[in-house]
Amino acid sequence: MARYHIETYGCTANRGESRSIERRLRDGGHRPADGPAEADVAILNTCTVVEKTERNMLRRAEELEAEAGDLVVTGCMALAQGEEFADAGVDADVVHWEDVPAAAMNGECPTTTPDAEPILDGVIGILPIARGCMSDCSYCITKRATGRIDSPPVEENVEKARALVHAGAKEIRITGQDTGVYGWDRNQGESLLPDLLDRICDIDGDFRVRVGMANPKGVHGVRDELADVFADNEELYNFLHAPVQSGSDDVLADMRRQHEVDEFLEVVDTFDDRLDEWTLSTDFIVGFPTETDADHEMSMDLLREVRPEKINVTRFSKRPGTDAADMKGLGGTVKKERSKAMSALKREVVAEAHESMVGERREVLAVRPGTGDSVKCRDGAYRQVIVQDAESRGVDPGNRLDVEITAHETMYAFGRPI
Repeated sequence: MARYHIETYGCTANRGESRSIERRLRDGGHRPADGPAEADVAILNTCTVVEKTERNMLRRAEELEAEAGDLVVTGCMALAQGEEFADAGVDADVVHWEDVPAAAMNGECPTTTPDAEPILDGVIGILPIARGCMSDCSYCITKRATGRIDSPPVEENVEKARALVHAGAKEIRITGQDTGVYGWDRNQGESLLPDLLDRICDIDGDFRVRVGMANPKGVHGVRDELADVFADNEELYNFLHAPVQSGSDDVLADMRRQHEVDEFLEVVDTFDDRLDEWTLSTDFIVGFPTETDADHEMSMDLLREVRPEKINVTRFSKRPGTDAADMKGLGGTVKKERSKAMSALKREVVAEAHESMVGERREVLAVRPGTGDSVKCRDGAYRQVIVQDAESRGVDPGNRLDVEITAHETMYAFGRPI
C-alpha cells in the first residue's frame, strides 16, 4: 500500500479525471496522504489554457518534485507540452490520464475501471460525456491534448448518470471539451445532446442537471430541440455556457471559431423564447492579434445587448504550436486596457442581474459547503445563492429549500431559508 497526493487544475472535466484516478488508486489498495510531504507519490493534473497557467504548472511541478517521493504529471499540459517539464529540469513521469495509476504505483494498480462507476464530489456527480471537440480554433492548445470528439453511445452515458443518481448525486454536471457536439462522430455531424439530456431526465430520482460548455456552432444546429428539452424537464438547470469569444465576425473568422455572431444571437433568442428565466454564460477573449478598436467595441456592444449573467474575460495569450502564436500580437497595454474595460462592464451586468433577485422567493438546491458556516446553493437558473448559518438552520448539501433573497454581492446572492 502506498500513499498518494493529487492536485487538479483547470475545468470540471479535469476534476472528473482526477476523481476517476483516485478511485482506481483506492481500488488498488492505496490511500491519500495528508499532503505532498507525506506522500510516496504526487500526481499533478494540469491545465495549460493560457501562458500564465503554463508557468504556474511548471512552478508547482518543481515544488511537488521537491516535496514528494515521486511525481507523475498528467492533464492537458502533460499531453500537449509534455517536453516542457523535462526542459525545466523536472523529474517526472508524464503520462495520459488513463495511465496515471500504473505509473504512480509501478504497475501495481488497476489501469481500468467499470464504465458506469460513479464519479462523486460530495453530492455533485461528474459525468464526462465525451472527450475532444470538433473545432480547430487558431489559438487553442487544448485540442493537442484531447483530440477529435470521441462520443460514447447515449445509452452508456445514461447508465453512468443512473449510477450517479443511485450513488446519491443530487447535482449531475455534464462535462466535456464541447458538450454541444456530443455525438457528431456518431450522428453525421448533428448533436445528440438533446436526446441524451431527455434520457437522463427520465431517470427516477431527485436530482438536477447542469450542462457544461457548448460552443455556439454545435448548439445552433439543434437550438430548437435543445431549448424544448430545457423547457420540458425541470431536472435541468436553465443554464447554457456558450462561449462567443468576440462580437466581431472578422475576429471570429481569424480565430476559426466556426460560428458567426448572428448564429450566437439566434441561440440566445431561441432560449429567450422558450424559457421564462435562464442564465446565459459566455466567454470573451480580448486582445486577439487581429482585434481592432472597432472589433473590441463590437464585443462590448454584444455584451451590453445579450447581458449574460456569467462572463469569463480572458486576455489573449499565445500558446506554442498554435497558428495564432505566429501572428503579430497587440501590445500588453492595449490588452490590459481592453480587459479592464470589459471586466468593468461585466461587473455592472452581473451585479444588475443579482440585484433584480433581491426580495424574491426561490427554491434552491444546496450543493456544497461554503466559507465558514455557510452552504452554496443553486436556484433553477443555476445562480449561486449563499445560505449563512447553515448548521443552525439544518441546511446540508443535498437539501432543497425555499429561500428569500436578502442581499447580493457582484457574483452571488444571499438567501434566508423560509
